Amino acid sequence: MEIERKYLVDKELWLKANKPAGEYIIQGYLTTDIDKTIRIRVTGSGGYMTIKGKTVNISREEYEFPVPFEMATELIQKFSEGIIEKVRYKVPYKGKTWEVDEFSGDNTGLLIAEVELTEEHENIELPEWIGKEVSDDARYYNACLVKHPFAAW
Repeated sequence: MEIERKYLVDKELWLKANKPAGEYIIQGYLTTDIDKTIRIRVTGSGGYMTIKGKTVNISREEYEFPVPFEMATELIQKFSEGIIEKVRYKVPYKGKTWEVDEFSGDNTGLLIAEVELTEEHENIELPEWIGKEVSDDARYYNACLVKHPFAAW
């Protein structure tokens, strides 16, 4: 089960923040159905397939497993409905790991931070560069950004 909150990132504060090196990610979606998404991801460390169920509040079922890099690349090229390109930064803060995605391609200019929780109503401290919460705004789901890129808003 994935329990995740999502936030916009203040670009000016993020530029000044101390952060680790990012990892370039390309991901394609085999399906972006409202009840399920199937994603293929390629990173510097390999290929992955992720299946996610329907989001209820801020929770959803998630299954992820490695696939060979070459197969992941081929699946994206042959079967994806579109791709997302981004650099992901994993930032530790107050006992949590924040994943900040700096999008490129059709979503250039978008910065989103996500944090996984152990329960839906868990209290967390927010880094100073966190902006508006968008957990319940489907426009910011990667599966939606494939079909309706940020650049077109």
